[in-house]
Amino acid sequence: MQINKKGQALNLGSLLTVGITLVVVGVALAFGLQVMGDIKSDMTANSAEANATGDAITGVSKLTGKLPTIGLVVAAVIIVGLLVSAFAFTKR
Repeated sequence: MQINKKGQALNLGSLLTVGITLVVVGVALAFGLQVMGDIKSDMTANSAEANATGDAITGVSKLTGKLPTIGLVVAAVIIVGLLVSAFAFTKR
């Protein structure tokens, strides 16, 4: 049974890719929040549109608060995968 197929190798370069991805996602979410805030300020207060935009802003801001946890979990998975593959295939 072959675990590491060509192109699917697990290495520390994966951490760099995940880090860059999280930075891009964070910047995109921050920009999206700014745009939604500008849109909400142009709407009539307590209208359905303003309430929907406010709910969207709340949801996206909760997601941005979870980015550090997501990054930590992904980094831990990569590191554990490296350790398991290093110790599992040392007897070859």
